[in-house]
Amino acid sequence: MHLRAVVLPDGVRRDVWISDGTITFTPVEGAATLVQDGFLVPGLVDAHCHPAIGPDGPTGLDGAAANALADRDAGTLLIRDCGQPIDTRPLQARHDLPRIIRSGRHLALPKRYIPGLGLDLAHPDELPAAVAEQAADGDGWVKLVGDWIDRSVGDLAPLWPDDVLTEAIKVAHEAGARVTAHVFGEDALPGLIGAGIDCLEHGTGLDPALLAEMARRGTALVPTLINIENFPGIADQAGKYPRYAAHMRALHARVGELVGNALDAGVPVYAGSDAGGMIAHGRLVDELTALRRAGMTAEQALAAGSWAARDWLGHPGIAEGAPADFLVLDHDPREDLSALRSPRHIVLRGALIR
Repeated sequence: MHLRAVVLPDGVRRDVWISDGTITFTPVEGAATLVQDGFLVPGLVDAHCHPAIGPDGPTGLDGAAANALADRDAGTLLIRDCGQPIDTRPLQARHDLPRIIRSGRHLALPKRYIPGLGLDLAHPDELPAAVAEQAADGDGWVKLVGDWIDRSVGDLAPLWPDDVLTEAIKVAHEAGARVTAHVFGEDALPGLIGAGIDCLEHGTGLDPALLAEMARRGTALVPTLINIENFPGIADQAGKYPRYAAHMRALHARVGELVGNALDAGVPVYAGSDAGGMIAHGRLVDELTALRRAGMTAEQALAAGSWAARDWLGHPGIAEGAPADFLVLDHDPREDLSALRSPRHIVLRGALIR
């Protein structure tokens, strides 16, 4: 296959060939020309996605495959799963599905997370051993539940003591894995950041001082803005816990400042839809648009869900010898992200999906 188009992020019009599923800039004899204009964008990245969770909750492999296809057809060609209730290795073997970076099971405590999704440890001290198991079983990432409602206090509260977090993250790093954590509120953040966590999911309780510390440490943020829009509805259903409900509304009210403050501090921000967590699959472009509204330029938002995210996760974009995973667009998405909603072609593993 041969294409001539403007290649992003460089913005240079050039010839690209695909041979044996990989990209080359060296002419390939007999290659059929697919396009002679347009824009080539490295396949989109959903850095917070749950293929094995759908609108009705956890699903089996067939449902997970259907969810992954919905993500693929919306341009997502690389998924960092942020916790799965089942083993999704069989999905990784399917060439028609996005590439999946597995994070294994959410690690939580009894009655401190959504039932059926994670592994409930009997005691916080079991966390380092559980992290070691998930690091060995996954693809370089481990997912913790950093805070959740504690019904004994009626509000969000941390799950893990600081010293346990420090030991658990050390164990992961020694095993070559990175650690991320679900966290909504403020109280769990100093312990997670101080323990050396690699990424935070949601992060609605972050303030400028904590963001500055994240920037110093290189800690990433995946804000999942379209899921945070569910906070008022969650609060409405939490009548038994008025303190928690008020807290969720307050976190939602200040989220508009989060991305801008993170960018000002120098924190790397990446796009994640949280598909499966109250969000339908296939909505990554909605998340990119939300990042744009929150203060990113269109190019920054696109990078957060394409080439910058790929670099962060160790997957190349459009480069010599890289896997041929990209979109062909009619218009420049750096000027208007809506161009991503109707790709002319989707190429995955060198195969023309459409």
